[in-house]
Order: sequence, then C-alpha cells, then structure tokens
Amino acid sequence: MIADVPLGAFLSGGIDSSTVVALMQAQSTRKVRTFSIGFREPGYDEAQHAKAVAAHLGTDHTELYVSPRQAIDVVPHLPEWFDEPFADSSQIPTYLVSAMTRKHVTVALSGDGGDELFAGYPRYRIIDKLWRRLGMAPPALRGALGTALGKIPEPLFDRLFALAPARLRPLNGGSKVHRLAAILSEPTVDTLYVELAAIWAHERRLVPASTGACRLRAEPGLADIVADPVSRMQYYDTLTYLPDDIMTKVDRSSMAVALEAREPMLDHRLVEFVWKLPPRFKFDDRQSKRLLGQVLYRYVPPALVERPKMGFSIPLAAWLRGDLRPWADDLLAPPRLAGDGIFAVAEVRALWDQHQAGSANRENVLWNVLMFQAWKAHYRV
Repeated sequence: MIADVPLGAFLSGGIDSSTVVALMQAQSTRKVRTFSIGFREPGYDEAQHAKAVAAHLGTDHTELYVSPRQAIDVVPHLPEWFDEPFADSSQIPTYLVSAMTRKHVTVALSGDGGDELFAGYPRYRIIDKLWRRLGMAPPALRGALGTALGKIPEPLFDRLFALAPARLRPLNGGSKVHRLAAILSEPTVDTLYVELAAIWAHERRLVPASTGACRLRAEPGLADIVADPVSRMQYYDTLTYLPDDIMTKVDRSSMAVALEAREPMLDHRLVEFVWKLPPRFKFDDRQSKRLLGQVLYRYVPPALVERPKMGFSIPLAAWLRGDLRPWADDLLAPPRLAGDGIFAVAEVRALWDQHQAGSANRENVLWNVLMFQAWKAHYRV
C-alpha cells in the first residue's frame, strides 16, 4: 500500500479480493478506493456481491456494468496488448476493469494467487473426491464409464445441471463432464489432473505437426515428496497456470492502460508460510480456503462471500454465436486456415459447426485458435 500516487483495489466480492480489501481498509485512515465491473447476462455478474462487501467495509466503491458491445470492441486490440497468442478470455474483463480503475488511481491491489495458495479452485476437491471413489477401480472399468458418459449429449447435462441448486451448478457443466469422461482411464490422480489442465485433449488432431512438447506433464516422483493429491494440484498450477496465465493476463491488461497491479497474496513470505502448513488448514471435504476465510470473517460476515466460485468470466459462448461471429468467421475461413498451414481445417471447422449448432460448447478451444489467428494477422507473420 506504500505509494506516492493514488491507490485502490480490484474487488470481485469473492474471498481473495475481499480479504485484501478488508486488510487494506483496516490499516487505512481514509476510505479505500475499490473497483468492480459487472455484466447483465445471468450467471456472469459478480458486481452485486462486490457492492455488498464494499458497503459493509465502508470503501469508496466504483462499479461499471459493461455492455456486450463494450467488451466486444476490446477483442481486435488483444494481439497488440499481449504481443503473443494469449487465449484466456477473462483478459477482456480484466482489461475493462483496469481501464475503469486507471481513471481514478495509478496502482491497484488484487487478490490473484489466493486460489493456488489456499486450494480455492473447485476442481481440486472434485477431482480428489472422484479419485478416492474411482481410483481403486481398474482403468478399463473407468474407461467404460467414461465412454458411457461421453455418449450423453452435452446439452442434456446442461439441462440436468440447471435443475440443481445454484451453489452446485457448474458453468458449462456438460462440456466439463465430457472432458472428464474422456480421461477417466488415466492411471493416477496426477495424470488425470494434468490432462484436465489442457484446453483441448486432441492437440495433434487440431495441430497435426504438434509434438506436445509444451504440454504440462505429471512429474514422476512428486507424490513421494508431496503426499497430498490436492497439494500436488496446487503445485502444478503454481508453477504453470499462475505465472503463464493469471499473472500474464493481469500484467498486460493493466499495463495496457498504465495501471500498476500489485499482488499481496504472492508475497514470498506468505507463500513460504502457507506451503509449510498442513493441508487441513487450507481445505477439507466441506470447505476450501479455510485459513483465509477465518481471517476474512473477522471483517466480513460469511453470508456476504460464501457462494459458488464464478471465475472472472464473460458470456463468450453466446457472443461467438452472435456479435463476434463475423469476426470469427473471417479468421476461421477455410482458405485462410489452409493457407496458414498450422491447423487442420476440417477439425477446426467441425468444432466451429458444433458450437454454432449448440450441440457442444467449444468456446475455450475455439478462443485459442482465434487468438492465434488474430495475433498472426496483426503481426503478419
């Protein structure tokens, strides 16, 4: 918080950013400036939660509700700001909240890193529970179960999930079930996890010349050093997903508008301390971020922050079928794909057709292809 320029914080209303803001406000003699953005589309708006936390803590809060047009107008500039084919679609809301924040302050604190440090991603506990139930079964039996699940259409899973309580309803649940079904025969929980970490399992079908050299691999012998499976998942994400995705996204999105983002959760002293703690301080069968939550609840009632994790998402699947479709159609035109010689034209077009027909949600893999194509077009390489 030491700065010679105006300082504030990003606030989503989740545990990580709320803890950072609560500790800031506890040490400040004036109201901390906090910032959040929201979307009107159902299932993608966290601004209301951030507003409630800000009101409870007494911050000077600013929020912006973003229209689809505002967000979509950002897309053509992404290759210029990121300088590489970077394809986490939350880069769009991260840029928008940075641009809004920069109008008021020069430095902003963020809660990034809390999920990796305190085991906050729901996938950690889901995979751990699943493996404890299925890991003893022979791989062939698990593979048969996966094959059976894979035959159920994704939209049907989505409709079934829609009947569940909101706190149990995953985003893009059908796609996630199909992804998990395809790899249930993996021999260990580590290989299961690293396969799930890949955006697309069939890279050689999509990129025929791929050798897979840059894929995350399970580290042999890691289980002998780190016995707890969830801790190993945290380890993989801390060394890969956190620096290569999360921090890259925040750094380039904020610096595109000359905003300095600071990450107190990644102070090396805090990281070293938390990694020395037994896993039970971070999660159990019912709760993740246990220790971090106990800190936050000194300042904020649990009811204000306890809800299903949303992530910093945008309604990309719908936009690719709507306002973004002409832009994507141009980048994915068969002659253009064939001329580049990188992607298998038939495979890309099949994914695109599936997405447009609504038979499967292919937003993540398509966004990767689109960002590569957009970067290539921007730099004419």
